[in-house]
Amino acid sequence: MKQRLTEGNVGRQLIELTLPMVWGVFAIIAFNLVDTYFVGQLGTKELAAMSFTFPVVMTLGSLALGLGVGASSVIARAIGEGDRSRVQRFTTNSLTLGLVAVAIFVSLGLFTIDPLFTALGADAEVLPLIREYMQIWYFGMIFLVIPMIGNSAIRASGNTGTPSIIMTLASVVNIVLDPILILGLVGFPRLELQGAALATVIARAITLIASLLVLHFKERMIYLKVPSLQETLWCWKDILYVGLPAACTSMINPISIGVITSLLATFGAASVAAFGVASRIESFVLIALSALSASIGPFVGQNWGAKKYTRVRQSMRLSFIFCIIWGALMTLILVPFAPWLSSLFNKNPEVIEIATRYLWIVPISYGTAGIILVASSAFNGLGKPIPSIVMTVMRMFVLYIPIAYFGGKIYGVNGIFAAATISNLVVGIGAFIWNQRTCSLKAVEKAEQAASMS
Repeated sequence: MKQRLTEGNVGRQLIELTLPMVWGVFAIIAFNLVDTYFVGQLGTKELAAMSFTFPVVMTLGSLALGLGVGASSVIARAIGEGDRSRVQRFTTNSLTLGLVAVAIFVSLGLFTIDPLFTALGADAEVLPLIREYMQIWYFGMIFLVIPMIGNSAIRASGNTGTPSIIMTLASVVNIVLDPILILGLVGFPRLELQGAALATVIARAITLIASLLVLHFKERMIYLKVPSLQETLWCWKDILYVGLPAACTSMINPISIGVITSLLATFGAASVAAFGVASRIESFVLIALSALSASIGPFVGQNWGAKKYTRVRQSMRLSFIFCIIWGALMTLILVPFAPWLSSLFNKNPEVIEIATRYLWIVPISYGTAGIILVASSAFNGLGKPIPSIVMTVMRMFVLYIPIAYFGGKIYGVNGIFAAATISNLVVGIGAFIWNQRTCSLKAVEKAEQAASMS
């Protein structure tokens, strides 16, 4: 199997990996933004209902992302080592692992809708709307998990263009179906929140078919023979060594957002709706950083497997510089345009005012937030998942939630928003130091080994 990322100019390769991913991540964000826009036209109550579902949807999406990260890590390193058979086995067994995970979480999710969202702060008026959305979304979870794992495997081979095309296709389908099913256009019934969920499921189903076809016919990464139970468990163990901590790390973020949502719910539905609007705008402006973090894992994994440690260190230095520059640029753009951007999703003056405050306070820390994303992805690519989970726990449970709780008591919603900024800055600096020490130590070890052999 071709090692696409172990030769050539590091900066140019990172750009070639990241640019297609920018479009792919944009497609995912557009997917969510369109949902938010059309649901926002239904009213503040419906928008608040969707905002309540956001942490749960993100949590289960994080499960799929974690499994994909685990698969990508072991596959990229196997490619770097030049072991094609190992690549095929890891790819195939990562997909079967995803099926098992879907069966477990769908069963749990369908029976816990009411108690879960009640615990998150949803009242009796919003809860029926949440139930309408999630009952459909849960049944379509297989179309979320399997394509995410499949696309991660494709990216591990150094091909970021094809996954981006697949994600774009899903976004286009969703954009077309959202107004038709939510608002009841061209003869279709008006399904409102149920329509949003149904459009999502249909769009994701298309990505499932596309990713499996690419894995089998283009990349030749599917192993068609039925593996033994021993081999399956062995592959699952290696995938989960990175994937389980990565999934837990990814789940911590939406779980924490759920806690933050419940804190904001004490200030009214408008605060929850504003947080949902601001979070989606934030996802949009951080596209480049998300794309870079998705690209750095395969790059680091292949070069680590090929023992080219200097290239790993150089890629991290260039990535961190880009994060700081991008964060500063986005901050300068958001300050004047935050009110206008917020008004695109909801016309309620209170929602616009609160969302604007978020977009004036939190972007200060976008540069270091990007460093956290890139460093976490790099550690997972190295097959070292522990630093990523430590950084996430520190950011969310040690800093963000406690500061948000007390900040909310003292300064209201501004205190909650400031907590995000503080936690990003502190952990981002720590992530930079930790990553640099890890990479530099490995480079020193390599130099020492070369010197001792000469």
